[in-house]
Amino acid sequence: MKLTKNNLSEKLIINKYFKKLNFNKKGTFNFENDGAYLELNNINYKLSVTTDNISEDIDFFSNDDPKSIAQKITTVNLSDIFAMGSSPHSYILNLLMPNYINENWLSSFSNQLKKIQRKYGFYLMGGDLSKSNKLIISSTFFGHINKNLDIFQNKFNLNDDIWITGNIGDSKIGLEVLKGNILLEPQTRQYFIKKYLYPKPCKLGPLIATHINSMKDISDGLIGDLYDMLSSKFGALINVKNIPLSVNTKKILNTRNDFKIEDLLNAGDDYGLIIISNQKNRKKILSTAYKNNIKISHIGKIISEKGIHFDSHLDMKNIKKFDHFS
Repeated sequence: MKLTKNNLSEKLIINKYFKKLNFNKKGTFNFENDGAYLELNNINYKLSVTTDNISEDIDFFSNDDPKSIAQKITTVNLSDIFAMGSSPHSYILNLLMPNYINENWLSSFSNQLKKIQRKYGFYLMGGDLSKSNKLIISSTFFGHINKNLDIFQNKFNLNDDIWITGNIGDSKIGLEVLKGNILLEPQTRQYFIKKYLYPKPCKLGPLIATHINSMKDISDGLIGDLYDMLSSKFGALINVKNIPLSVNTKKILNTRNDFKIEDLLNAGDDYGLIIISNQKNRKKILSTAYKNNIKISHIGKIISEKGIHFDSHLDMKNIKKFDHFS
């Protein structure tokens, strides 16, 4: 179909802004076919796959920088790939575009995609373009993983360690700053806004995949995602003082009475990893994270009592699982 607003057409968009993202891979047919194929030359690997989408007014605002939107659609998918112990291989991208999308927007968006692709080592296979009243972007990512490796989210043992990467709550505070609910001095304000607009996936997953029992990305909040991992057989004991917070977040918690750590435990969109592993693998996990400059924190362990428990008092009424439909 033709996209005529701002003199855009499907052919122009593909040729000028997206062909550069296929990195001349043979299976893409340089986007001149209606399909593509994947070729995994190493028989010791199998294909992993995940899919996700982001929508205007839900996951981003219409006036957000297109670089930020590119960062978000890749991060939500890459974090799932890494949580499977996989490395990214390629992806499919679908854009439903409103009339305000122009060449400047497409140039910024596609250039950011190219930058991210080169950083993590994957390419665009193809996709689809269409018109819409609001901007909606969906993507399916493919990864490759050792054929003998299966990482489940809910297979672990009593007394296993619980780890998380990165910090909790920065993105949530950034969103509240943008909404005008938190007023901060300029430098701190920009720190949090950047964390919200430009989330980064944690690439530790495939590097420690052989040393862990279970793994999941933190996309819907630490407590909600951990609840999803716990089977009907086990629970978790969390050491509150070990929950990782940035220096800026600690300052806010220490100076405001209306903002507590409970407000951050299910904030989501920080895209770290929850990792559950045998205690004997602590040194290997810590060493790998340190070598790759990745922050990792040991926050608790698996216990026999069902549910999530804390070693100090928290107001559980404020800790609610994120739901996309609530």
